[in-house]
Amino acid sequence: MTESRTHTLFSFGTLRDERVQTALFGGAVPTSPAALAGYTTRPLKITDPAVIAASGLDVHLILERRLGASVEGAVLHLTDQELAAADAYEVDDYTRRRVVLSSRATTWAYLDAKPLRPAERIVVVGDSIAYGRCDPRGGWAGHLAAAHIAGNEAERRLFNLAVPGSTLADVGEQTPALLAARRPDTLLVAAGINDSAVPAAGTTAQADADLPAGSGSSSASDSDSDSDSEETADFARLAGSLDTLAATALGHNARLVVAGPSWLDEDRTRDYSGLRFTRARALALRAFLRAWCEANHIDFLDLWEPLRERTELLVDGLHPSAEGHRALYEHLDALGR
Repeated sequence: MTESRTHTLFSFGTLRDERVQTALFGGAVPTSPAALAGYTTRPLKITDPAVIAASGLDVHLILERRLGASVEGAVLHLTDQELAAADAYEVDDYTRRRVVLSSRATTWAYLDAKPLRPAERIVVVGDSIAYGRCDPRGGWAGHLAAAHIAGNEAERRLFNLAVPGSTLADVGEQTPALLAARRPDTLLVAAGINDSAVPAAGTTAQADADLPAGSGSSSASDSDSDSDSEETADFARLAGSLDTLAATALGHNARLVVAGPSWLDEDRTRDYSGLRFTRARALALRAFLRAWCEANHIDFLDLWEPLRERTELLVDGLHPSAEGHRALYEHLDALGR
């Protein structure tokens, strides 16, 4: 019985070559002409001998964003096995992500594995750390904006729309209305520390830096099973917000990138309007975000390590100092650019 070709993959390079298809898939696969709006290409040097042998080329093409541009190519119709073979063929510089064709159909394509490197117009949304609180130079996002725009001042933009106190639920609700005027190709969501807040002992208060709307609170006397159930429910709500953000980004032909929470010094964090921030909860959030991104083929940038055990880089145990923001930017730049 013939396996169903349930996957479509946009190719603008060597995967369209019948020799490459024969080497990877055992023969030519069904293809149809297609175009990808909002992209151009640049050359990429290939060093993997197996890839060079299959394609006959040591320079391939890789996509980067360009407002108003378009890349002509073809959509390949693949089985599960053929898609896995295509994944194995691509070198580590590429990663498979969802894109929107000029026809408005969605499909897979291989993009730059460093998600901020090919970006032209970036929108940042998130919380007070993404906003740059405690750093008059605008925090890690300010450093990123300066470096990004310096590369091409005429074309590149970074819009920091982060709002202190925001949770993922807030970001999921507010972001859709903000994007059209800014025409982003990359949506960087700083999934911040507010999503790890729990009520302080003896209070059930909630504030701007609270858990997602509708989440339950638990006192110190609640059972472990109750806490586990509440955490599971909280993460289910976060997944819903992330799903909304993924759909919003794709609807604007933008790439979603999720930045995880940064390390906190639990011994120095104070209660914020009846809330407290625990390292265990922040680590659980980090693990959840990483797993969600992996399962949904979304880029995850881990911001935990740069501040780990470096309490001198935190103003209050929670918010980075100017030097802390610089450390976050340098780490993010290495991961994403």
